[in-house]
This record gives sequence, C-alpha cells and structure tokens, in this order.
Amino acid sequence: MEYRTLGKTGLKISRMGFGGIPIQKIDEEGTRKLLHTMMEKGLNYIDSARGYTVSEKYIGYGLEGIREKFVLATKSMARTKEAMAADIETSLKNFRTDYIDLYQVHNPSMEQLDQVIGEGGALEALMEAKEAGKIGHIGLTAHSTAVFERALDLDWVETIMFPYNIVEQQGAELIHRCAEKNIGFIDMKPLAGGAIEDATLALRYVCSNPDVTVVIPGMAEVHELDENMEACSDTEPLTEEELAKMDRVREQLGNDFCRRCNYCAPCTVGINIPSVFLFAGYLQRYDLADWAKDRYSTLPVKASACIECGKCEPRCPYHLPIREKLKQCAKDMGE
Repeated sequence: MEYRTLGKTGLKISRMGFGGIPIQKIDEEGTRKLLHTMMEKGLNYIDSARGYTVSEKYIGYGLEGIREKFVLATKSMARTKEAMAADIETSLKNFRTDYIDLYQVHNPSMEQLDQVIGEGGALEALMEAKEAGKIGHIGLTAHSTAVFERALDLDWVETIMFPYNIVEQQGAELIHRCAEKNIGFIDMKPLAGGAIEDATLALRYVCSNPDVTVVIPGMAEVHELDENMEACSDTEPLTEEELAKMDRVREQLGNDFCRRCNYCAPCTVGINIPSVFLFAGYLQRYDLADWAKDRYSTLPVKASACIECGKCEPRCPYHLPIREKLKQCAKDMGE
C-alpha cells in the first residue's frame, strides 16, 4: 500500500482509508475484525462522524489495544463553541481514546461557516481542544464548491473532504489547488454514493489523480476491503477499455442522481428517500425490474406517501428535485 503525507498535518497515511458509514450495518465484533485486518494489511486511516449513529462507538470498540496503529478522523455538524466542545468530548469517549488526529467541521453552508468562525463559534472549541492535545489537526468537509473554494483561503483548514469520482468532476480544479497549498485532500463518495457499481473501476479512476491524498470508500466486510485494496494498489495507467467503461457510466448516470448522503432526512412522513432512489436506479439504469421492485416492497413507507411538503429539497446539497423524482419513482414502481 502506498503512503502519502496528509498535507500540512504531516500525518503519514495509506492512500486508501476506511469510510466508517457502512459499519452501522454490522456490529462491534464485526468492526473489530475489520480493523484488525486493516492493521495487518497496512491501512491506517479511519474516517467517522458524530452523525453516523454507532460508527464512532463501534470503531472505538474495535480499536482497543491497537489505537496507535491508526490515524483517526471524525467530524461534527456543531456550529457553536458549546456544541462543538460537547461533540469532541463525546467522540473521545466513543473512540475510547484521549486524542483524535483530525477533527473536521462537517458540511457547513456559507452562512454556517460564518457562524463557525465567528465569535462563540465552533472553531473556538476546536482551537482550544487542539491546544489541550485532545485533537491534532482541524479540517473541513463540503458538498458545495463555493464552500470548498472559501476553505482554501482559511489558514486553520489543514484538510478538505469533498466528493470526486467518475461522474462528479466539479471539484477537480479545487483539488489541484489543495495540492498547491499543501492542504490534504480526502476524497469522499468515490462510488458516487453507491451509484457506480464497479468499485474497482471507480477507485482506479480516483487514484489516477495524484492530487487526491486519500480515498475513503465505505466498507463493512473483509472481502470489500480486499477488493478495494487491490484496486487502489494498482498503479498501472488507465486502459482504453477502462476509459470507455467510464464514459458509459457517465452516460448512464449524468448529474441527476442521488448520492445517498442522507442530508434530506428526516422525511415528514418517514420515506427513506435515498433507498427509494437506489432501488429505482436499479430499475431505471440496470434493467433489474423484478429485483428492484422486490427490494422496494420491503420499504415501510413508499414514494407515493410523499405529501410534497418540500422540506427535504433545501437540505439536498445537490439541489435535486426530490418531490418530482419521488413521483417518478412511484410511477416506475407501479404504485
């Protein structure tokens, strides 16, 4: 496994890290097994977040006795000093550690970023925690290119996390500027939130960009770890066949698709919007109608239950017309 320096943090990390969202689907023992396998294979970067339900807790359990083998990163959506200070303490407790290598401001809007850096904002708590040795470095995550660009000029930002994959190129120039400014770039959603099914192809593409410091695919199983490692360790140039496959993926997905970030939640009537779009995607893009409808039938609240309140749409960082898409999904699924 190749190792990189995470920008101005100076941390030495594996080119591929561990995205901690999917372990919500397993348990503490499964997480322990996964982390020990990661240690044996040389992967040393872990990403989690306060918002990933049990992720921090499971990782903390799995890290018992091997904490020093990993660079540990998490993030919080707290915007005030008081809330951020509380989240830092919760993260430390969950991880069963007395320090976290990287703590990130999680997906602020431009207005929320003003609050974070203003008087009584979250940055004050982060700086105090850094001074006290509770956290080592401070970063920021974003889905908006405007926030990304602004973060490049904030001297306290040591790392930036942003989506970049075969179909999402909006941050490419800014990623290059990260490298020029020695800001570590952490690539999230390398599979476009699960929309790209060929993980090897997706990871090969991301790792072909030298400006990407680390890519963090979500994993919950050892076989996923092995497959992803093989893809990220393959440093051969992309082949003509691979490039052609990527073009076909772009044609299939375009830009109007759900990345399953779940920021649209909670739905007023309880629709699991990302799951609806996922199953509809199997039907619409991959001609798997029977299987897609069978999976869709397991959802307790269907797309047709939408009351068109519109509360989900302002939360979507990709500005998807969620209400219209839910109507189409209901129609496609035969409701």
